[in-house]
Amino acid sequence: MSAVAAIDSLLAARTLWHAGRSAASAGEGEPTGHGPLDALLPQGGWPRRSLVELLLPADGVGELALLLPTLARLTRTGGTVTLIAPPYVPYAPAWQAAGVDLAQLAVIDAAPRDALWAFEQCLRSGACAAVVGWPATADAPALRRLQVAADSGECLGFALRDRRHARNPSPAPLRIEYADATDPVPGWHVRKCRGGHAPARPFAPGAG
Repeated sequence: MSAVAAIDSLLAARTLWHAGRSAASAGEGEPTGHGPLDALLPQGGWPRRSLVELLLPADGVGELALLLPTLARLTRTGGTVTLIAPPYVPYAPAWQAAGVDLAQLAVIDAAPRDALWAFEQCLRSGACAAVVGWPATADAPALRRLQVAADSGECLGFALRDRRHARNPSPAPLRIEYADATDPVPGWHVRKCRGGHAPARPFAPGAG
């Protein structure tokens, strides 16, 4: 009975889903602000109440440009967006020019040992529409806690991590890896997604 209860709790927390059964229909996602990317994702956007991993070869490869349309829209509708220990001081005029309501933007400066805790608490709080963090040392159990916190707090979480973590399993329902121009197929590659197979083609901003 305990094993059944454990599986039921994982299904309820959306850290596990039935193979071959769609976890959500297209249109149930949070719009990314990039039409071609929405078209690639099974839910038609970012999975709600979930952790999204962005796997990066370096900082500044376009990860904020990918997220800003969503973050701007959330703040304009009164939602709070929180940044946890960003590696660089956010340049407020650029965020404002991208449409972000700075009154709804919070930045938490935390040491690495405290950043994961702050990330989890903000996701779980119910006070944030989205939380963006840079968890350098998170292992699978830590990421699982972040996913459960995002679900319980009805929050959208973005974890920006080094692409070397792509080889490790992750409980995040959506994982996207960036490949730069040195890669045979540059762009944002969906490595894992809930509700369908990962699309073969990448999302290349500005292409087409």
